[in-house]
Amino acid sequence: MSIDRRTFLKGACLAGGALVAYRTAGLGVADIEGLEPSYVRLAETGELEDRVERAYKKLESCDLCPRKCGVNRRKGQKGFCRAPEDVMVYTHQPHFGEEKPLVGHNGSGTIFFSNCNLRCVFCQNYPIAHEGRGNKESDEILANRMLDLQERGCHNINLVTPTHVMPHILNATRIAQDRGLYTPLCYNTGGYERKENIELLEGIVDIYLPDLKFMHSEPAEKYAVREASDYPQRAREAILEMNRQVGVLEKDDRGIAKSGLILRHLVMPNNVAGTDDFVEWVARNLPEDTFVNIMSQYRVEHMAFEYDRINRSITSREYVQAIQWAREAGLERLAPRSVSQFKLHKERL
Repeated sequence: MSIDRRTFLKGACLAGGALVAYRTAGLGVADIEGLEPSYVRLAETGELEDRVERAYKKLESCDLCPRKCGVNRRKGQKGFCRAPEDVMVYTHQPHFGEEKPLVGHNGSGTIFFSNCNLRCVFCQNYPIAHEGRGNKESDEILANRMLDLQERGCHNINLVTPTHVMPHILNATRIAQDRGLYTPLCYNTGGYERKENIELLEGIVDIYLPDLKFMHSEPAEKYAVREASDYPQRAREAILEMNRQVGVLEKDDRGIAKSGLILRHLVMPNNVAGTDDFVEWVARNLPEDTFVNIMSQYRVEHMAFEYDRINRSITSREYVQAIQWAREAGLERLAPRSVSQFKLHKERL
């Protein structure tokens, strides 16, 4: 049975003994034979340290996302995302509800960052993303979290909602790499990114895991807190840059992700997300074997009940239609979960 993100987060809050359980299970350090993450090579040349300095400079007039608030976070000022100068983390745990190539045998080493630069009205993680629940931490503690997940045997370091803390991530990676971090980084983003900042991650991130939530400006403006009408353009630009850097998903002999792009899209009621246009855009602009997860788990959460077009779950017919659009567009590499959900919903019709 798959575990969605909300269930995972609730469980993580109660899992005080999880670290002991994983250690005693004998999972050990991740099997990384023959794999050299990109950031290792960058560290050897000194380029990683230079990237950290360039990223941290951005905090002085914050332009880490398309909102470009311009606040000086190093002096305690806060912009739209409400992120402070220090990184804030809600939890870190092996996660078994992500895409199969990320989960593998020992789980995806997930670090959930507090706050968000998008804050959708239907957010399933609103206590973290909207309210900013979590704990302030130093970059050194964040580095220790990365190393802990590696020791537990996780196949990747999965950085959830990373945009507004990208400088801290780079610095923590530098610190952790010097102490033996050797596990691929997965950049797990809602998609509201600046292409210029994604360029700064080249040679550091091995796996990109972006959402492409909305294909049109009107729903992006309506269903993201304080308008994000430029979301479709910015997300598409960022995704094309991610694909340029890492290409299609590459897996090892066990089916575990080594590098590449995994693209997510959530089907919403009344085709609010523009799924038909999403699959056409992917087919026209990305390689035909791009790994695409068309997700069915939309729920009425947070403020969604206040909006007529999204105040219900999707129907089986809507999800079946979404997968049929994908197949008609020629998408050849749908996530196994998308295929299994298609079969389940089709049986219900």
